[in-house]
Amino acid sequence: MNSAEQASHAEHVSAEVVVELESCATQDAHAVFSALRTAFASDRAADDVPEEMAGAGPTVWTSTIDVSEHKAEAEPRRLTAPVLVSLQGGYWAVDQLCKGLEPAFTVHILGMAAGDQEKEVELRLESR
Repeated sequence: MNSAEQASHAEHVSAEVVVELESCATQDAHAVFSALRTAFASDRAADDVPEEMAGAGPTVWTSTIDVSEHKAEAEPRRLTAPVLVSLQGGYWAVDQLCKGLEPAFTVHILGMAAGDQEKEVELRLESR
């Protein structure tokens, strides 16, 4: 598919992916969201640093990423521990987001649930 076909394809399918990070260190969540913001448009501002919330349950951080335009390649990022990531969106959009994470992290696909129009993918990210 050439870039014109990709742009046309992106207009006909959703280019948004919901990203969820759970039970990871705040600096690791920030590293993942920063890498994504470098590569794509995000609903999280650059100064929006994840904060740990007090309570009995685990903290879950979410962001919606628009992959319709790949802005730049993210630099490798350091993580204090592997990070589990859940992605949900259209097939094309989730695939684009996974490709956008590869320069910054080692990406392991742990599982996938496929639907009619969308898929959910579970990833484990590690430092390169």
